[in-house]
Amino acid sequence: MNGFKISRQNTRSLIWDRIATGCFYGLGAVIMLLIFWLLFTILSKGLPQLSWDFLIKLPEEIDAGGGIGPMLFNSFYILALSLLISIPIGVGAGIYMAEYAPNNRFTEVLRICVESLSSVPSIVFGLLGLAIFAEYFDVGLTILGGAVSLAFLNLPMLARVTEEAVRAVPNDLRNAAYALGTTHFQAIRTVVIPVAMQAIITGICLVAGRAFGESAVIILTAGLSTSGEMWDFNLFSPGETLAVHLWYVQSEAIVEDARQIADKSAAVLVFVVLLINLVFRVPLWINNRKLKK
Repeated sequence: MNGFKISRQNTRSLIWDRIATGCFYGLGAVIMLLIFWLLFTILSKGLPQLSWDFLIKLPEEIDAGGGIGPMLFNSFYILALSLLISIPIGVGAGIYMAEYAPNNRFTEVLRICVESLSSVPSIVFGLLGLAIFAEYFDVGLTILGGAVSLAFLNLPMLARVTEEAVRAVPNDLRNAAYALGTTHFQAIRTVVIPVAMQAIITGICLVAGRAFGESAVIILTAGLSTSGEMWDFNLFSPGETLAVHLWYVQSEAIVEDARQIADKSAAVLVFVVLLINLVFRVPLWINNRKLKK
Protein backbone atom coordinates (compact mmCIF):
# COMPACT_ATOMS: atom_id res chain seq x y z
CA MET A 1 0.00 0.00 0.00
CA ASN A 2 2.82 2.39 0.89
CA GLY A 3 4.58 1.51 -2.36
CA PHE A 4 1.41 2.41 -4.30
CA LYS A 5 1.23 5.83 -2.57
CA ILE A 6 4.88 6.52 -3.29
CA SER A 7 4.36 5.57 -6.92
CA ARG A 8 1.38 7.93 -7.20
CA GLN A 9 3.41 10.75 -5.61
CA ASN A 10 6.29 10.17 -8.00
CA THR A 11 3.93 10.18 -10.97
CA ARG A 12 2.32 13.39 -9.80
CA SER A 13 5.71 15.00 -9.27
CA LEU A 14 6.81 14.00 -12.76
CA ILE A 15 3.65 15.47 -14.26
CA TRP A 16 4.11 18.77 -12.43
CA ASP A 17 7.79 18.79 -13.40
CA ARG A 18 6.89 18.43 -17.08
CA ILE A 19 4.20 21.11 -16.80
CA ALA A 20 6.62 23.53 -15.12
CA THR A 21 9.32 22.75 -17.68
CA GLY A 22 6.89 23.37 -20.53
CA CYS A 23 5.77 26.68 -18.97
CA PHE A 24 9.37 27.88 -18.59
CA TYR A 25 10.19 26.91 -22.16
CA GLY A 26 7.05 28.69 -23.32
CA LEU A 27 7.92 31.87 -21.40
CA GLY A 28 11.44 31.77 -22.81
CA ALA A 29 10.10 31.36 -26.33
CA VAL A 30 7.65 34.25 -25.88
CA ILE A 31 10.43 36.55 -24.62
CA MET A 32 12.74 35.57 -27.47
CA LEU A 33 10.00 36.12 -30.04
CA LEU A 34 9.23 39.53 -28.54
CA ILE A 35 12.90 40.54 -28.67
CA PHE A 36 13.31 39.35 -32.26
CA TRP A 37 10.09 41.10 -33.26
CA LEU A 38 11.29 44.40 -31.75
CA LEU A 39 14.70 44.09 -33.40
CA PHE A 40 13.19 43.18 -36.75
CA THR A 41 10.68 46.04 -36.58
CA ILE A 42 13.33 48.66 -35.79
CA LEU A 43 16.09 47.38 -38.06
CA SER A 44 13.88 46.61 -41.05
CA LYS A 45 12.60 50.20 -41.15
CA GLY A 46 15.98 51.87 -40.91
CA LEU A 47 18.78 49.65 -42.21
CA PRO A 48 17.59 49.44 -45.86
CA GLN A 49 17.59 53.25 -46.06
CA LEU A 50 21.04 53.75 -44.53
CA SER A 51 23.86 55.24 -46.54
CA TRP A 52 27.40 56.28 -45.81
CA ASP A 53 26.50 59.94 -46.38
CA PHE A 54 23.84 59.74 -43.67
CA LEU A 55 26.43 58.49 -41.16
CA ILE A 56 28.99 61.23 -41.83
CA LYS A 57 26.97 64.27 -42.94
CA LEU A 58 26.02 67.17 -40.70
CA PRO A 59 22.37 67.48 -39.64
CA GLU A 60 19.99 69.88 -41.35
CA GLU A 61 17.61 72.15 -39.44
CA ILE A 62 15.25 73.00 -42.34
CA ASP A 63 16.24 71.19 -45.54
CA ALA A 64 15.84 67.46 -46.04
CA GLY A 65 18.74 65.04 -46.37
CA GLY A 66 20.67 65.75 -43.17
CA GLY A 67 22.94 63.23 -41.46
CA ILE A 68 23.95 62.15 -37.98
CA GLY A 69 27.76 62.45 -38.20
CA PRO A 70 28.50 64.71 -35.21
CA MET A 71 25.90 63.01 -33.00
CA LEU A 72 27.26 59.56 -33.78
CA PHE A 73 30.80 60.71 -33.00
CA ASN A 74 29.67 62.36 -29.76
CA SER A 75 27.92 59.15 -28.73
CA PHE A 76 31.12 57.12 -29.03
CA TYR A 77 33.26 59.89 -27.56
CA ILE A 78 31.11 60.36 -24.47
CA LEU A 79 30.73 56.60 -24.04
CA ALA A 80 34.51 56.08 -24.18
CA LEU A 81 35.16 58.88 -21.68
CA SER A 82 32.51 57.61 -19.28
CA LEU A 83 33.88 54.07 -19.40
CA LEU A 84 37.43 55.31 -18.85
CA ILE A 85 36.20 56.91 -15.64
CA SER A 86 33.68 54.33 -14.42
CA ILE A 87 35.42 51.01 -15.17
CA PRO A 88 38.54 51.48 -12.99
CA ILE A 89 36.58 53.02 -10.12
CA GLY A 90 33.58 50.69 -10.31
CA VAL A 91 35.56 47.47 -10.74
CA GLY A 92 38.03 48.57 -8.05
CA ALA A 93 35.20 49.36 -5.63
CA GLY A 94 33.60 45.98 -6.29
CA ILE A 95 36.88 44.15 -5.64
CA TYR A 96 37.38 46.13 -2.43
CA MET A 97 33.87 45.34 -1.19
CA ALA A 98 34.32 41.64 -1.90
CA GLU A 99 37.94 41.08 -0.84
CA TYR A 100 39.05 43.78 1.58
CA ALA A 101 36.04 45.41 3.24
CA PRO A 102 35.31 44.08 6.77
CA ASN A 103 31.98 42.41 7.44
CA ASN A 104 30.39 44.97 9.74
CA ARG A 105 27.31 47.17 9.89
CA PHE A 106 28.95 50.05 8.04
CA THR A 107 29.80 47.82 5.08
CA GLU A 108 26.24 46.50 4.95
CA VAL A 109 24.84 50.04 4.97
CA LEU A 110 27.30 51.00 2.22
CA ARG A 111 26.24 48.01 0.14
CA ILE A 112 22.56 48.97 0.54
CA CYS A 113 23.37 52.53 -0.54
CA VAL A 114 25.14 51.28 -3.67
CA GLU A 115 22.18 49.03 -4.51
CA SER A 116 19.81 51.95 -4.01
CA LEU A 117 21.86 54.15 -6.33
CA SER A 118 21.63 51.45 -9.02
CA SER A 119 17.86 51.94 -9.16
CA VAL A 120 17.83 55.76 -9.08
CA PRO A 121 16.28 57.23 -12.28
CA SER A 122 18.85 58.52 -14.73
CA ILE A 123 17.35 62.00 -14.75
CA VAL A 124 18.47 62.41 -11.14
CA PHE A 125 22.09 61.92 -12.23
CA GLY A 126 21.42 64.39 -15.01
CA LEU A 127 20.24 66.98 -12.49
CA LEU A 128 23.33 66.25 -10.39
CA GLY A 129 25.60 66.80 -13.38
CA LEU A 130 23.70 69.99 -14.28
CA ALA A 131 24.17 71.32 -10.75
CA ILE A 132 27.89 70.47 -10.70
CA PHE A 133 29.03 71.53 -14.18
CA ALA A 134 26.50 74.09 -15.37
CA GLU A 135 25.85 75.88 -12.08
CA TYR A 136 28.77 75.28 -9.68
CA PHE A 137 31.68 75.26 -12.17
CA ASP A 138 29.76 77.39 -14.70
CA VAL A 139 31.08 75.57 -17.78
CA GLY A 140 27.69 75.07 -19.39
CA LEU A 141 26.47 72.00 -21.23
CA THR A 142 29.56 70.11 -22.35
CA ILE A 143 30.84 66.72 -23.44
CA LEU A 144 32.85 66.52 -20.22
CA GLY A 145 29.75 67.06 -18.09
CA GLY A 146 27.85 64.38 -20.00
CA ALA A 147 30.69 61.86 -19.72
CA VAL A 148 31.21 62.35 -15.99
CA SER A 149 27.46 62.23 -15.31
CA LEU A 150 27.21 58.97 -17.26
CA ALA A 151 30.12 57.63 -15.22
CA PHE A 152 28.18 58.47 -12.03
CA LEU A 153 25.21 56.59 -13.49
CA ASN A 154 27.31 53.50 -14.27
CA LEU A 155 29.36 53.29 -11.07
CA PRO A 156 26.79 51.67 -8.73
CA MET A 157 25.88 48.89 -11.16
CA LEU A 158 29.52 48.18 -12.02
CA ALA A 159 30.48 48.02 -8.36
CA ARG A 160 27.67 45.62 -7.46
CA VAL A 161 28.18 43.36 -10.48
CA THR A 162 31.91 43.17 -9.81
CA GLU A 163 31.39 42.43 -6.13
CA GLU A 164 28.98 39.59 -6.83
CA ALA A 165 31.26 38.20 -9.55
CA VAL A 166 34.27 38.18 -7.21
CA ARG A 167 32.26 36.65 -4.36
CA ALA A 168 31.11 33.86 -6.69
CA VAL A 169 34.69 32.64 -7.21
CA PRO A 170 35.15 29.43 -5.16
CA ASN A 171 37.31 29.78 -2.06
CA ASP A 172 39.16 26.61 -3.04
CA LEU A 173 40.84 28.56 -5.86
CA ARG A 174 41.95 31.26 -3.45
CA ASN A 175 43.27 28.71 -0.98
CA ALA A 176 45.17 26.94 -3.75
CA ALA A 177 46.79 30.23 -4.72
CA TYR A 178 47.73 30.97 -1.12
CA ALA A 179 49.20 27.48 -0.81
CA LEU A 180 51.56 28.31 -3.67
CA GLY A 181 52.87 31.28 -1.71
CA THR A 182 51.04 34.12 -3.45
CA THR A 183 50.01 37.28 -1.67
CA HIS A 184 46.42 38.45 -1.43
CA PHE A 185 46.86 40.88 -4.31
CA GLN A 186 48.60 38.27 -6.47
CA ALA A 187 45.78 35.80 -5.84
CA ILE A 188 43.23 38.42 -6.89
CA ARG A 189 45.18 39.41 -10.00
CA THR A 190 46.08 35.92 -11.23
CA VAL A 191 43.18 33.77 -10.02
CA VAL A 192 40.11 35.69 -8.88
CA ILE A 193 39.82 38.30 -11.63
CA PRO A 194 40.36 35.85 -14.56
CA VAL A 195 37.67 33.54 -13.17
CA ALA A 196 35.26 36.42 -12.50
CA MET A 197 36.05 38.20 -15.78
CA GLN A 198 33.03 36.80 -17.64
CA ALA A 199 30.55 38.29 -15.17
CA ILE A 200 32.51 41.56 -14.98
CA ILE A 201 32.48 41.92 -18.77
CA THR A 202 28.74 41.23 -18.75
CA GLY A 203 28.29 44.12 -16.33
CA ILE A 204 30.42 46.38 -18.52
CA CYS A 205 28.28 45.42 -21.54
CA LEU A 206 25.13 46.35 -19.63
CA VAL A 207 26.38 49.76 -18.55
CA ALA A 208 27.94 50.49 -21.97
CA GLY A 209 24.68 49.74 -23.78
CA ARG A 210 22.73 51.77 -21.26
CA ALA A 211 25.13 54.70 -21.53
CA PHE A 212 25.10 54.70 -25.35
CA GLY A 213 21.31 54.85 -25.44
CA GLU A 214 20.91 57.30 -22.55
CA SER A 215 19.13 60.57 -23.29
CA ALA A 216 17.91 62.17 -20.05
CA VAL A 217 21.41 62.61 -18.61
CA ILE A 218 22.81 63.95 -21.90
CA ILE A 219 20.02 66.47 -22.42
CA LEU A 220 20.67 68.02 -19.00
CA THR A 221 24.47 67.91 -19.07
CA ALA A 222 25.64 67.92 -22.72
CA GLY A 223 22.79 69.77 -24.41
CA LEU A 224 20.70 69.54 -27.56
CA SER A 225 23.29 70.76 -30.05
CA THR A 226 26.75 70.09 -31.40
CA SER A 227 29.67 72.31 -32.32
CA GLY A 228 28.92 71.79 -36.02
CA GLU A 229 32.13 69.87 -36.61
CA MET A 230 32.37 66.18 -37.44
CA TRP A 231 35.41 65.40 -35.27
CA ASP A 232 35.31 67.72 -32.27
CA PHE A 233 37.49 66.44 -29.39
CA ASN A 234 37.04 69.59 -27.31
CA LEU A 235 35.71 68.47 -23.92
CA PHE A 236 33.92 71.78 -23.41
CA SER A 237 31.90 71.64 -26.64
CA PRO A 238 28.19 70.80 -26.56
CA GLY A 239 27.67 67.07 -27.01
CA GLU A 240 24.31 66.05 -28.45
CA THR A 241 24.32 62.27 -28.89
CA LEU A 242 22.42 59.98 -31.23
CA ALA A 243 19.80 59.06 -28.61
CA VAL A 244 19.12 62.73 -27.91
CA HIS A 245 18.98 63.48 -31.63
CA LEU A 246 16.44 60.70 -32.08
CA TRP A 247 14.24 62.23 -29.38
CA TYR A 248 14.63 65.69 -30.90
CA VAL A 249 13.75 64.52 -34.43
CA GLN A 250 10.69 62.69 -33.18
CA SER A 251 9.37 65.57 -31.07
CA GLU A 252 10.57 68.95 -32.34
CA ALA A 253 12.23 68.70 -35.76
CA ILE A 254 10.60 70.55 -38.67
CA VAL A 255 12.46 68.91 -41.57
CA GLU A 256 10.19 67.09 -44.02
CA ASP A 257 12.05 63.78 -43.76
CA ALA A 258 12.01 63.70 -39.95
CA ARG A 259 10.33 60.29 -39.90
CA GLN A 260 12.95 58.73 -42.15
CA ILE A 261 15.75 60.27 -40.05
CA ALA A 262 14.17 58.87 -36.90
CA ASP A 263 13.86 55.37 -38.39
CA LYS A 264 17.45 55.35 -39.59
CA SER A 265 18.75 56.80 -36.31
CA ALA A 266 16.89 54.17 -34.29
CA ALA A 267 18.30 51.39 -36.47
CA VAL A 268 21.85 52.73 -36.05
CA LEU A 269 21.34 53.04 -32.29
CA VAL A 270 20.14 49.45 -31.91
CA PHE A 271 22.81 48.10 -34.25
CA VAL A 272 25.60 49.87 -32.34
CA VAL A 273 24.32 48.56 -28.99
CA LEU A 274 24.37 45.02 -30.41
CA LEU A 275 27.85 45.66 -31.80
CA ILE A 276 29.09 46.89 -28.41
CA ASN A 277 27.92 43.67 -26.77
CA LEU A 278 29.66 41.64 -29.48
CA VAL A 279 32.93 43.56 -29.12
CA PHE A 280 32.97 43.10 -25.35
CA ARG A 281 32.22 39.39 -25.75
CA VAL A 282 35.38 38.73 -27.78
CA PRO A 283 37.68 38.95 -24.70
CA LEU A 284 35.32 36.52 -22.94
CA TRP A 285 35.70 33.93 -25.68
CA ILE A 286 39.48 34.33 -25.62
CA ASN A 287 39.54 34.10 -21.81
CA ASN A 288 37.36 30.96 -21.82
CA ARG A 289 39.65 29.27 -24.34
CA LYS A 290 42.66 30.06 -22.16
CA LEU A 291 40.95 28.67 -19.06
CA LYS A 292 39.97 25.47 -20.87
CA LYS A 293 43.58 24.91 -21.91
